Amino acid sequence: MDLKAIIVDDEPLAIAVIDGYLSRIPGVEVVATFNDGLPAFEYLQENPVDIVFLDVEMPKLTGIELVRCLYNPPVVIITSANRDYAIEGFELNVADYILKPVTFERLLKAFSKAKELLSKRADNASLKESEYLIFKESKKSVRVKQDEILYFESIKDYVKVVTLNRTVITKQSISSLEEILDKDKFIRVHRSFIVALNRVDTFSTTSLEIGDIEIPIGRLYKEDVIKILETKK
Repeated sequence: MDLKAIIVDDEPLAIAVIDGYLSRIPGVEVVATFNDGLPAFEYLQENPVDIVFLDVEMPKLTGIELVRCLYNPPVVIITSANRDYAIEGFELNVADYILKPVTFERLLKAFSKAKELLSKRADNASLKESEYLIFKESKKSVRVKQDEILYFESIKDYVKVVTLNRTVITKQSISSLEEILDKDKFIRVHRSFIVALNRVDTFSTTSLEIGDIEIPIGRLYKEDVIKILETKK
């Protein structure tokens, strides 16, 4: 079955170029195109797709804003003439960031990354249903019960897993960890922190508390975090 993709860009020529390139790649079908983020957002509420090819600078809803608005976004490949949004893009876990003008070779490379990410998501879906998560610590594999986890903290190339009873240090990026976690149970609140939703005791617009631990809420995450925490009252 072909992967379903949409293209979101306010430049008709850019849409035509990407659409033309994708027509040359087997296994992917462009099911819709949009010239702004707002109609794309409305479409995605009713029509799940696998990949979004997304411009950043658009009039009503930017590409970055679109990704933030989606609770469980598809795999995103950003295509932009401006490199200034790359850090924000990768903090939102986009598969790739292509600078315009887009070439076929560069798009093909990004598509391969997207397919790999989709495959990992499929593998991780079964892990989310498991009672335990398994982490490598030194040369051992450590089983951690999901409902005992308090929070995760990124420390350079490692992640600290803090639970009710122990702390585990594992070599892993926090972004790759975020991909395997159940979004109904855990939320990224800062570039360095993911917390268990049911363990949050108090929160404000700048931080939250789990027991006597204060965890900052990052500027990029604040709007989504506050919205979700308020619904969990």
